[in-house]
Amino acid sequence: MYYANVSQQLPHTSRVIEVTGNGKVMATPNYVQIQIEVQTRGKNVQEAQQENAIIMNRVIQSLLALHIPRENIQTAFYTISPVYDYEDGKQIFKDYEVTNAITVKVTDTSQIGEIIDSAVENGANRISSIQFNIDNVDAYYQQALSLALQNAQMKAKTIAETMHLPLQPQPIEIVEELEKAPVLYRSMAMVDSKIPTPIEQGQIAINATVRVKFQY
Repeated sequence: MYYANVSQQLPHTSRVIEVTGNGKVMATPNYVQIQIEVQTRGKNVQEAQQENAIIMNRVIQSLLALHIPRENIQTAFYTISPVYDYEDGKQIFKDYEVTNAITVKVTDTSQIGEIIDSAVENGANRISSIQFNIDNVDAYYQQALSLALQNAQMKAKTIAETMHLPLQPQPIEIVEELEKAPVLYRSMAMVDSKIPTPIEQGQIAINATVRVKFQY
């Protein structure tokens, strides 16, 4: 934030106050995306692939049994990589690692813990991300943007009144600074099937920032 020094200015010199306005709106997520992975290893790549396919099919069937629509289950990535050990500076082949990752869109956020537990019970060995989202994020962003503009006006007015400056009410320039603030939870730990996995969705903060210039 800054304002121009008015002392010893020429009468028609353009004088500007520039302020940054911030706005924030809190929203409750209405869906979540979970990334579930199955990793298998084997000396033989075909065996590692076959084991991986059997486990992932079992995981997917467990999700379908929880009434997750098939169209909400999507492959995120699939990799096959050799794994090496190093002895005396030499690279020694150990085995192959096969990773199959799927993303699952869950619209009933109360199911999250149950879905994770079911996936783990059926062979998933990595939950790499849980990301909460909202479908109508733009509507919330417009509210945050309006608050940011009000905040900028208030700041400029405070500066002008404090410094006794004749502030023009209409801004001469507005710059919107785009930013994203997703709420992302990550988990690497295995789950004890006897204890339901607690997942708290909380709220998502939708932020807006503008830089605004006023003349005085």
